[in-house]
Amino acid sequence: MLSFWEKQSLINYDIIIIGSGIVGLSTAISIKEKSPGKRVMVLERAVLPTGASTKNAGFACIGSLTEILDDLKVMSAEEVLQLVALRLSGLRKLKARLGESNIEYAENGSWELIRNEQSELAALNSLDDINEKLKPVVGGKAFECYPYKAKKAEFGFNDRYVEYVVKNNYEGELNTGKMMRCLIDLCLAKGVEIKTGCNVVKIDENETGVSIIVSNSFSETEIVFRATQAGICTNAFTGSLYPDLDIQPGRGQVLVTKPISNVTFKGIYHFNKGFYYFRRLGDRVLFGGGRNLDIETERTTDFSANEKIRKDLLDKLADMILPGQAFDVEDWWTGIMAFGATKKPILKRQSKSISLGVRMGGMGVAIGSEIGEQLAEMILNGLR
Repeated sequence: MLSFWEKQSLINYDIIIIGSGIVGLSTAISIKEKSPGKRVMVLERAVLPTGASTKNAGFACIGSLTEILDDLKVMSAEEVLQLVALRLSGLRKLKARLGESNIEYAENGSWELIRNEQSELAALNSLDDINEKLKPVVGGKAFECYPYKAKKAEFGFNDRYVEYVVKNNYEGELNTGKMMRCLIDLCLAKGVEIKTGCNVVKIDENETGVSIIVSNSFSETEIVFRATQAGICTNAFTGSLYPDLDIQPGRGQVLVTKPISNVTFKGIYHFNKGFYYFRRLGDRVLFGGGRNLDIETERTTDFSANEKIRKDLLDKLADMILPGQAFDVEDWWTGIMAFGATKKPILKRQSKSISLGVRMGGMGVAIGSEIGEQLAEMILNGLR
């Protein structure tokens, strides 16, 4: 039961954003930048953002060669180029908003390992064509290919598996924790309220806006927040509110080793169409991915570990990435991404008072800031 004071001052807002990940916080910030006087609240169902925003590997990606070729099988060339442009725009906005040094952003490019498999070797035949297509978008030569033997001393990977390496000149890395900390701090500085532990169970629309019903574990009752406009930024978890949307969750598994004394490689790396990714974190190695081994099982919002994938990651880390080196794992975790028939995000007005910015396709770091900007404009247009 709410008090008179709570009803008067604590439940009514101009705009409520559901989801406190990269997109949700970016949307709230953009709204405040465009309209500082609006009262904005962000609701998060867990104590910390739950999904992929605090779980990702810290890759600032626009797409590897094999990823882009894979996208071209289900999307037109124009759509793929638009998606790459969106990723570049989002990364520029992220860096400008938060400051590169504050989030430890380093744009030194990335490397894709081309293994001794026919499908991957065949991708090299399309490298020049893809470079030509991407040049108007990125402004230069996106990909450069080298025989792995010319780089073996630099990287130290097992040459039984790696035939070539392809450098992407427009990708980078960042510190995921510091990025999220900066987004939260900026929201608070701009007067955005963030409430955690708020599990949205229902959204009702009416003539004046929306009522957002949140479970209250403390009193086993429900609290109803009201707003004129709402933004849904719950990515893979949006299906619980709108089950008809084309959103498939995708669980990703990540490990970080304990310190290793003799790691030779630096930077960030991908292989197998981006399904695997790794990077050096100081004297540790982060390695993640492998959901392609068990796609159906990994289409889940359950954060449990898949032991088949866990074993595969350990095997590849030992045999391919750190051959002959001893290591111990310090941390394991999983995150939940969102995918659909294509990698295009869903950005649309769902109804008169509700707008969606969801399904980031595993690229939330890259596109989250730009999607947030566009979603903020959509929401504010609903108030006009």
